[in-house]
Amino acid sequence: MASLNVYSVLVVLFLTCGAAMATKENEQIIKENNCETKMGLPCVLKAFTSIFETGSISNKCCAEVVVLGKVCHSALVKTALENPLFKDLVPATIIAKSIQTWNNYLALIYSPSPCS
Repeated sequence: MASLNVYSVLVVLFLTCGAAMATKENEQIIKENNCETKMGLPCVLKAFTSIFETGSISNKCCAEVVVLGKVCHSALVKTALENPLFKDLVPATIIAKSIQTWNNYLALIYSPSPCS
């Protein structure tokens, strides 16, 4: 049981220190890749809803996310997690859901059914 607690503390420290360093790194990635201009606002809202809440998005929005690219997708999600609105969410859970959602976008991009 003690080893589990030590492991938990190490994970929290890693995530906390990594988040502080990731802030500037993510902002730089977003700026260098023009991530904020590659998607229309309606698709941005639908994509973030599918990650931070529940929902599905159209194939058109899936295509926009894929064109955005995984680097931008990840940086935008990590930056959004820094917003106080999401303070009650577990970052590891959201990042895992973001990865799962990205994989769904890739798998379903040419599917006639909506992405989820």
